Amino acid sequence: MNVNPIIVRILAERIINKGLNPKTGEILVLDDVKNEEYRKAVEDYILEHSDVI
Repeated sequence: MNVNPIIVRILAERIINKGLNPKTGEILVLDDVKNEEYRKAVEDYILEHSDVI
């Protein structure tokens, strides 16, 4: 399965900016991403684009 980079960016930016999960109405967290390939891609995006490190 190929991950869609636009979806990865949207998910990662919502997590970084504490955006809402549209399904639950709560703040989106990495644990909300259930697909392993997307989760890995989101983790990588966050590591590359956040100031956490």
